[in-house]
Amino acid sequence: MEYLFENILRHDFIIKLLFATVAGVIIGLERELKGKPLGLKTCVIVSVMACLLTIVSYESAFLYSKEYSRPMDPGRIPSYVISGIGFLGAGVILRRSNEAISGLTTAALVLASAALGITIGAGFFIEGAVGVVFIILGVKVIPFLFDWVGPKKLKEKEIKVKIFIEKDVDLTSIMKEIHHKNLSIKRVKVKEEKDDIVLNCIVTTKKSVYTTDVYYDIKTLTGVIQAEVENLD
Repeated sequence: MEYLFENILRHDFIIKLLFATVAGVIIGLERELKGKPLGLKTCVIVSVMACLLTIVSYESAFLYSKEYSRPMDPGRIPSYVISGIGFLGAGVILRRSNEAISGLTTAALVLASAALGITIGAGFFIEGAVGVVFIILGVKVIPFLFDWVGPKKLKEKEIKVKIFIEKDVDLTSIMKEIHHKNLSIKRVKVKEEKDDIVLNCIVTTKKSVYTTDVYYDIKTLTGVIQAEVENLD
């Protein structure tokens, strides 16, 4: 048994890769549960790859430094890993048709997976474990606490609304009716068409309010012919 333990320690890269895999699973599982395109498999691959390259970088720096008669930089390969992961993260940042930006959290978590792989590959197991805990706190726990006790702004969501209104209806009265339904309005754009008036705006309401409820509220407004709503969160 003692021989087996010593042999495992001699091949500690297996332990590092195992820890990197676990870290990738934890980070990726959070994205997977939210149905994001880069989830469990991506984060595990990134974490293990970053860990492996860090191990190779550090081991080769000490192994071949004598042959080259000069000290080698063990952090060179990990620095390239971070640069390469930037391109992968950029691939999941999308500008949607509603002008909203999405994918930033996923891109950040992919980068975090690489960082955890590098940390564990360099032998900092405790630091890596603490990093995973704080990342999960930042993604899951802290937003929940702010939704509960944070500023009002953090408890709201934005909904894009497009309203087709009869031409003889006073638009100001429409705006007042929307406010009476406890909906805030911003970024108003009015366009006159052949048969009606199109009002585009962003409506702000509580996160607990369903997008369909906003749709029905808008439909009941005086002079509204048709309404379209889209959740921006």
